[in-house]
Amino acid sequence: MSGYRLHDPTALLAGLVAPFLVARALVPFRTELSVTNEALVMVVVVVAVAAFGTSAAGALAALSAAAWFDFFLTRPYGRFVIDNGEEMLTVVLLLVVGLIVSRLAVRVRRLRTVVVADTAHLTSLRESARMAEDGGSPEEVVEYVRRELVGLLGLRGCRFQYGSLVGHFPRLEHDGGLWLRRGDRITQYAEWPDVETELRVFGGGHYYGRFLLDPLPGRPLPPEEACLVAVALAAQAGTALDTAGLSHQG
Repeated sequence: MSGYRLHDPTALLAGLVAPFLVARALVPFRTELSVTNEALVMVVVVVAVAAFGTSAAGALAALSAAAWFDFFLTRPYGRFVIDNGEEMLTVVLLLVVGLIVSRLAVRVRRLRTVVVADTAHLTSLRESARMAEDGGSPEEVVEYVRRELVGLLGLRGCRFQYGSLVGHFPRLEHDGGLWLRRGDRITQYAEWPDVETELRVFGGGHYYGRFLLDPLPGRPLPPEEACLVAVALAAQAGTALDTAGLSHQG
């Protein structure tokens, strides 16, 4: 969902290098700018790295900013030593504030991602409901849901199978979990298996078929919210099939 990884090398490199470059660029102006203004510039750099990188990159940027602020912008220049108590306090505050705002920036980005994802999920559900209400054929609703499942769950492919219950497949359940039940043995998955996974479709209490999901093996399962939306989409397909009065199993 996020596309960001905790140890993204590019983000970590930016967290290490960006504060150095900015602190070095401020050297010609260090006699003109106040220590507070210089520190604020470094905080902005930390926020920028955290906003476009990761929490680890933001923390690294805060540490790097404090170190290079000390080296380039506090006396004695060019050494990791501070003689002035006020400047020492500024460095400490820069580090603390940098760590706090980097964490906040990452959290804001994640919340934005969640809002975008939730909006996309709502659009999918609303569109499938609209198709059913406007008299779209059940086949059209099933096809729409099939396409949505591919993008929603990050699948290689997906097909709908009417009626059949042949075979033992891992099943995406109504609680958003992925389970395989064979006799008394129950297996729960934290990542996609290397076989097709079924998402059963019911309407009016009747079983009509199943979506057979073709995942990318070894990939982590999508967030629970996405799995629950997938279940809701399958339920809407079931409602469309039941409303059309198609034959069912059981």
